[in-house]
Amino acid sequence: MTKGFYKGKKVFITGHTGFKGTWLSLWLNMLGAEVTGYALEPPTNPAMFDICHVERHMKSIIGDIRDRTTLTGSIGRAEPEIVIHLAAQPIVRLSYEKPVDTYETNVMGTVNLLDAIRFCPSVKAVVVVTSDKCYENCESSLGYRETDRLGGYDPYSSSKACQELVSSAFCSSFFNPADYNKHGVAIATARAGNVIGGGDFAQDRLVPDIIRSIFNNEELTIRNPHAIRPWQHVMEPLYGYLTLAEKLYTDGTAFSGAWNFGPDIGNIQPVYQLVNRLFELWGKEEQYKLNNEGNPHETSCLKLDSSKAHQLLNYAPKYNIEKAIELVVAWNKALLSGKDMGSLTLDQISVFEKY
Repeated sequence: MTKGFYKGKKVFITGHTGFKGTWLSLWLNMLGAEVTGYALEPPTNPAMFDICHVERHMKSIIGDIRDRTTLTGSIGRAEPEIVIHLAAQPIVRLSYEKPVDTYETNVMGTVNLLDAIRFCPSVKAVVVVTSDKCYENCESSLGYRETDRLGGYDPYSSSKACQELVSSAFCSSFFNPADYNKHGVAIATARAGNVIGGGDFAQDRLVPDIIRSIFNNEELTIRNPHAIRPWQHVMEPLYGYLTLAEKLYTDGTAFSGAWNFGPDIGNIQPVYQLVNRLFELWGKEEQYKLNNEGNPHETSCLKLDSSKAHQLLNYAPKYNIEKAIELVVAWNKALLSGKDMGSLTLDQISVFEKY
């Protein structure tokens, strides 16, 4: 990411009230961008968006990505140069309970966004954020590459594969690289590993569940202690998205297509190791039990191969899993101490940029 690139740039973020969206909004504001966000009300209570008072530093539009008319009007009025699409139903377990909502939000929300961009001539670069779960998972010990087959056992994973297909179809049909001189829009998709970080309060996600158990002095329940995931701090993929968006803006369709943003192989660890280390760094004795009954299917092994981003974007993770867990603990202990969490978050971002 080039120093000064985002200063004065108009950036439109969908899903800005969520966990990743809040971190990204704060980061872009720090970089000097003119940020407009479009999302539902913060999805949790408490919410990082509220705790960090993000709305003071950006234009925040509360709206549904499924509302095509409102979304199209909002993008048109914002006249963004860069669009980063984060809005989603992001929880695997919830997708079993609400499959229709999941597909409507993740698939048709993406259709609505890309269709709106067709009628917004200011847009030059679009990053559609999908998921590492968009691949057809064969429980392989090898990392999935961008050319591997898409799939998805559960509604969430399937909806993310559909997002990829929608993005590819719009790129071919309306933003074809061969016609870049006519439309001037470059589109890419980004697939990130499991992110952790301060400010995540989602239900049925491992680290927020651990933090809640500590805050409430309750025993933690975990489902799949030996499941292997590509853990990384939330700043890692966000840095990748920002780098990718810059390349799309400056170099056009040379950087279109799909991109993985995952951790190095040593940070791909089973659930129980992350749980044990977080409790240890907090200074609290482990308290957890297993729930093996009535759980929906979850893949047991998930790894990403990010060599394409390493080679072509000069992207490489800065923090290992140990550092990522340390930052989670520091953020949440500061929250308990009543610190200014907006300032603390920006401090963590500033240190990351210099690392």
